[in-house]
Amino acid sequence: MTTDVQMASQAAPKLGSSFSGPEKVALAILVALLVVAPFVAYPFFLMQALCFALFACAFNLLVGYVGLLSFGHAMFMGLASYVSAHAAKVWGLTPEFAILTGVLSASALGVVVGAIAIRRQGIYFTMTTLALSQMLFFFCLEAPFTHGEDGIQSVPQGKLLGFIDLSNQMTLYWFVVVVFLGGFLLIHRTINSPFGEILKAIRENEPRAISLGYRVERYKLAAFVLSAGLAGLAGGTKAIVSQSASLTDVHWSMSGEVVLMSLVGGLGTVFGPVAGAFTIIAMQNYLAGLGSWVTVIQGVIFVICVLTFRRGIIGEIARLIGKPL
Repeated sequence: MTTDVQMASQAAPKLGSSFSGPEKVALAILVALLVVAPFVAYPFFLMQALCFALFACAFNLLVGYVGLLSFGHAMFMGLASYVSAHAAKVWGLTPEFAILTGVLSASALGVVVGAIAIRRQGIYFTMTTLALSQMLFFFCLEAPFTHGEDGIQSVPQGKLLGFIDLSNQMTLYWFVVVVFLGGFLLIHRTINSPFGEILKAIRENEPRAISLGYRVERYKLAAFVLSAGLAGLAGGTKAIVSQSASLTDVHWSMSGEVVLMSLVGGLGTVFGPVAGAFTIIAMQNYLAGLGSWVTVIQGVIFVICVLTFRRGIIGEIARLIGKPL
């Protein structure tokens, strides 16, 4: 057993030492699109999409690489959004410290929720996260600092590091790009590290991972907290971008949307959640004039993906080129 553990830990760094060839190309294309995008699309839409893309990547880390389907992941994004907004508006913190406060609060919540939820498996884990998420929703509805249904409005964007004015739209855009790429690269490094290889082993065969001597619950909790913290990073950044925090951020439907983003883009792929998030947010933004029909269109697209593109957009592309993305 000791030999198997040593062999696995030695092999993992070789597997995840760098981006593969196709991943390098995909990353270069992504960066190029982010550089060109603000000159051809509305920057606020792009910033919102990037926040949700990071949220979807954080969710995908948990469900795609550990096999834990959380149906309450909006609680981490929403709590961080509220805390960051409150910290910036009431406490007067600079944007980076306001966002960091949100990340820490989401991570702390992740420790509590994870310690409770990972003791369950399958649908029981999913329903536990949903129940705890609903508890947080009602807390945010009643807590004085959240202002109930009105939410927190007019959040100051402030000055990054004390001198970079984020009220300038293009400056704020590049800040969001840096935050997104930082979170994205952290996730990529995580899933291609020895820790990530163990998570994949747990996903594929948990009893086998236990038999090899791994303390599975600790790895699952660590992955859960990391995913919660990254979701909090997305929520805190979103609060600064939109200058608000509302109950929408903690509603169960937000958890459903991130599931849809991951499935449309490609569950268990690195770039899939990004593609899925931009697809869903673009539909919501450009089809807003259709009202409730947007939801119907999303449902149709989801059905089409399930029936014809079961691996998602990026998953199908990866299948065609024969390389993981």
